[in-house]
Amino acid sequence: MNSSEMSKKLEQRTAEFGLAVIKLCRKIKADNVSAPIINQLIRSGTSIGTNYMEANNASSKKDFTNKIFICKKESDETKYWLKMLLSCYPSEEKLINVLHDECHQLVMIFQKTISTIRNGN
Repeated sequence: MNSSEMSKKLEQRTAEFGLAVIKLCRKIKADNVSAPIINQLIRSGTSIGTNYMEANNASSKKDFTNKIFICKKESDETKYWLKMLLSCYPSEEKLINVLHDECHQLVMIFQKTISTIRNGN
């Protein structure tokens, strides 16, 4: 698989992750405590894909690296909000854990990308 194909695959993966976050948040009934958590989760979970698309259209290597770093930060933040949501909806543990695992994998992909760039590879 060449770099362009891998990029498209990750673009699709981040989009599917954002859609899965939206689907989860639509499924649960928000209350005063969970509504802000849901809002933050949707914002961070969907921004991973948008920032990845921006990285793919970066104007320079520095711009690309910055956008990938933002992807990693948004992925880390999303993991946090998923943990908070789990405390509100333990009945959704299975789905939340699946999303948390996928998000962790995204963090690792973005971290590896950053490390590769910094090492000049």
